[in-house]
Amino acid sequence: MQRHKKWLIITIWVSTIAFVGAGFVGWGQYSYGDKAGAVAKVGEVEISMGELQKSYSNLYQQYAQMFQGNFDEEKAKQFGLQKQALQQLTNQALLINLAKSYNLAISDQELYDQLKQDKNFFKNGVFDKETYKQVLSQSRLSITEYEKELKKQLLIQKTLGLLKVEPSQNESKILDTLLSIADKIEYKVLSSEDITIDVKDEELQAFWQTMQNNFMNEESYVVNFIKQAPVTKEYKDAEIVEYYEQNKNHFKGQDGKILELDAAKDAIVAELNDEATHKEALRSFIDLKNQKLDKSTLTPVTISKRKNPFNAEVVQKLSETTMVKPFVKPIKVKGDYYSFELVQLNPATPKTFTEAKSEVLPYFIDQKKKEKVLELANNSVTVFKGKTSDFLTIESQTPIGSLTSGESVEFVQQLFMSDKKRSFITLQSGKIVLYNILEQKLLEKPNNDQANVVARLKTGIFSEGLIKTLQNRYKTEIFMQGL
Repeated sequence: MQRHKKWLIITIWVSTIAFVGAGFVGWGQYSYGDKAGAVAKVGEVEISMGELQKSYSNLYQQYAQMFQGNFDEEKAKQFGLQKQALQQLTNQALLINLAKSYNLAISDQELYDQLKQDKNFFKNGVFDKETYKQVLSQSRLSITEYEKELKKQLLIQKTLGLLKVEPSQNESKILDTLLSIADKIEYKVLSSEDITIDVKDEELQAFWQTMQNNFMNEESYVVNFIKQAPVTKEYKDAEIVEYYEQNKNHFKGQDGKILELDAAKDAIVAELNDEATHKEALRSFIDLKNQKLDKSTLTPVTISKRKNPFNAEVVQKLSETTMVKPFVKPIKVKGDYYSFELVQLNPATPKTFTEAKSEVLPYFIDQKKKEKVLELANNSVTVFKGKTSDFLTIESQTPIGSLTSGESVEFVQQLFMSDKKRSFITLQSGKIVLYNILEQKLLEKPNNDQANVVARLKTGIFSEGLIKTLQNRYKTEIFMQGL
């Protein structure tokens, strides 16, 4: 056996799947109602601001769930969520261009067949048109919007369905053999937690100067706003009944069943009042826009991401304003509606060293510790004495020494990429694992499911190649700065 070289191919396949998966996540899952101008154009397909906002919002929710709520706009910026959202939409648009070039389309019958399978629209076990309308109304979507996006999703699925990749028998056997390779190693874990750093101000300041643009005072917005007080009205019984019939799905009990009219009456009146409040807020917004409001009715305030008495949507909308287009339509915040006029934009500015010092310090210490651990690894890799592992395979999940389960999996995967008998591997956590392969053998553990694994790997490689080919074929234009 030639040590691990073949594993490079497998690892590339796995990485490809991760890349393509990230690009394909969420295709067709969003329903966009915003008719704003395009932020990008891919071939003949335009991407609207509304689509980008919905894609961003969906990604934000996914990350918030992964981080168990410990996720905010600052982290979203660090992760480049806006660029990720746009990448999803551009990949989607590339496939739509391809579908159009072959005159592929989704018929009304195909659309209907898909709708009939969605249990969200079922009543008594079958698709029900009225339930369909009510569910979309509750989600504030029109039938036209929803069906347009569903057709887009189906068109992408149809296009990809015509490009299936099948594994060969030999490929499955090769993968089965590679998965059976096992190594027994001597290892030692080095951690930056064991390193102490003596911090000197002059070194810290020199470090800050190389990255000072990463430590900025917040961008802020000086605005005037108007608040619409809640509107309370009396409604005729006929109005309440009509609204109930059109929006039954809005009113459900704890058991998920639609409430009877009498039980839902208070909630119906509340929704009607909310609609009336929104309409009144829109009237005030028009007056604000046309400068018909008395200046004394406007309230000035400075808003930033950290100092935000409203909500994240307000800051997001303000970030899209300019002094030429300074107005933000009514936004609901804790039950009240607010409209905004941008008065002044205060751009972000670099912090002074004194202001940034406490923020820079952890980065400086982290970098210095990594440098020290790496230096220690280089000096000791040829002579270290460590612990001996059991036989490890690429599929090993058991924690190794002081490594966590995740770190152990990461280490094993990189170990089987390497063609070196003695070396070290740096993990994402900053830990470094010194290793020396003591023994290698081939286990007898045939796996009959390798055809599916190979199919997924080959599909990943093909998908990445397809996207790159389409990127060369269809021009992508970005109209929004910073993307």
